[in-house]
Amino acid sequence: MIACVDDGGAPVGFTASSVVSVSSSPPVLAFCVRGRSSAWPAIAVARSVAVSFLARDQADLAERFAARGTDRFADGGWTSLPGGEPVVDGAREWVRGRVLERISLGSSHLVALSPTAHGAPRPDAPPLLYREGDYRGLDAHDA
Repeated sequence: MIACVDDGGAPVGFTASSVVSVSSSPPVLAFCVRGRSSAWPAIAVARSVAVSFLARDQADLAERFAARGTDRFADGGWTSLPGGEPVVDGAREWVRGRVLERISLGSSHLVALSPTAHGAPRPDAPPLLYREGDYRGLDAHDA
């Protein structure tokens, strides 16, 4: 998944290896970001975050947003929501959330979100998974 914020008109984002459902009532989801991530300063003050859940054919985007020292948005492939947060074009789904809390845990930060909007899911697009150090799709034997 790719988490993105609008940093005063400039898009900022990174690849997170997972997102967790913290609560169903009320709905809360969370992800972690390393304190050394170039995205952390913007996420540390953002009021909202957009999370794009990638499709199987988007491993190249996951790698681009995980790379250091690159302009992750230079090659396009994203759209800004009305609040300015970027979402990945063609993602399996996206969720925009209001930041509820940031908790420092060791060298990382847990960011909890309350969903405020979401995109229409693409059930025709299998999800992209990160497992054992590699990106892959969900195969029938994984189910």
